[in-house]
Amino acid sequence: MPQATTKLNAFPVFMRVEGEAVAIVGGGEAALAKARLIAQSSAVLHVIAENAEPELLAFIAEAGAKHVAATYHAALLDGAVMVFAASGDEALDHRVAADARRLGIPVNAVDRPDLCDFFTPALVNRAPVAVAIGTEGAGPVLAQMLRSRIDRMLSPSLGPLAALAASFRNAAESLPRGNVRRRFWSDFFGGAPARALEAGEFSQAREAATDLLSSDAPARGHIALVGAGPGAEDLLTLRAHRLLMEADVIVHDALVPEAVVAMGRRDAERVPVGKRKGCHTKSQAEINALLVALGREGKRVVRLKSGDPLVFGRAGEEMAALRDAGVAYEVVPGVTAAFAAAADFELPLTLRGVSSSMVFTTGHDLKGNSLPDWARLAISGATVAVYMGRSVAAEVAGRLIEAGLSPDTAVAVVENASLVNRRRFHGTLADLPSLEARADLSGPVMTIIGDAVAGANFERSEPLAAHRHEGAPVAAVEGVQR
Repeated sequence: MPQATTKLNAFPVFMRVEGEAVAIVGGGEAALAKARLIAQSSAVLHVIAENAEPELLAFIAEAGAKHVAATYHAALLDGAVMVFAASGDEALDHRVAADARRLGIPVNAVDRPDLCDFFTPALVNRAPVAVAIGTEGAGPVLAQMLRSRIDRMLSPSLGPLAALAASFRNAAESLPRGNVRRRFWSDFFGGAPARALEAGEFSQAREAATDLLSSDAPARGHIALVGAGPGAEDLLTLRAHRLLMEADVIVHDALVPEAVVAMGRRDAERVPVGKRKGCHTKSQAEINALLVALGREGKRVVRLKSGDPLVFGRAGEEMAALRDAGVAYEVVPGVTAAFAAAADFELPLTLRGVSSSMVFTTGHDLKGNSLPDWARLAISGATVAVYMGRSVAAEVAGRLIEAGLSPDTAVAVVENASLVNRRRFHGTLADLPSLEARADLSGPVMTIIGDAVAGANFERSEPLAAHRHEGAPVAAVEGVQR
């Protein structure tokens, strides 16, 4: 296997093109692709094509580019700072490249690397921030794949944030060099100004940056209540991933997989707080106090919760504690377990003519003497997603049947929703008794009940009836514990 080289044969640079002419020779698809790329800059685009295709003509009009409708000759390149040979005609592209070099203009010939003075990168545009990915022409598809990954990582508000930073550059020069100035920029890009722009509040971002300049107080902390999703790390939202990469401290529940926690900043402090049924390393009051203390210390904290923080995640108590303490916070939604379980079953949670509403609930709601309102909704046709009901499974199903829900109502059960080791079961409300006593279901379990469940794909699931025991009570099962 040849040894990998660390030397670049093409050195990446950013060329100033504002107000300068960039010439593209060609009238077809290749010329259009280059025109779209260059139109992301402030260059003056000249498209040289005697016969341009309609789509290219439409783009020229839309972008305000100049169409030179003439047979190509070298004089048409005069004044250009870059030239693209994109005619698709080998002889013409060779001629354009030779003319450009004779005139001292860098040239790129589409799909002809031997004629290129430079290569066009795959571009992630967050103007004035740009990330350019190049492979020296060896792997354009690889460059596009990398561009897609990087594009997902970078906030759409990064460009406006960088532009705002430029407007504060002179003011920041008044700060003492060293730690003070570094802290300002760290708090600018990772603190209140960045969060305000993320929310689309430009005036608030400017005010926050001004406050940072004039304040000698310690940095204010910020807590992000983040939904980690049902378990699969690639179901984490882009915003959640960005916050994990910026966090000083990650406070996470026991059911959040290590693969998700590991997506955070490598040097971030990690604090497990339990929150699994029957195993709580910290009480909710202790977690509240911890978040407040970290916020007051000026830490950027991600409070990582399984699923969605607002669905049985006790986020309400944490938000109330942070509000009372005056600590800034935000909520980042995640994919809740019901949606992941439904996706695993290809199950429509609502179905035209069958179910037009949905209920998120816990089995413990049925432990009292009176039926909660959601039970009546289930009887009227709503799809019901049951969280945290395994220990009272028999009581949940029994009460629903007693209240009038048919024992033949379809049921789908998923253990470890979204993960590769998930297990799926299907059956009816009358088939559930075995699940309450089964010791082999050690992962979080989600149950979905309703007529819409009958529309699921049961090909890769096990029948619940196969595990039903004679004389066992009717049961429903638990959802994700948080």
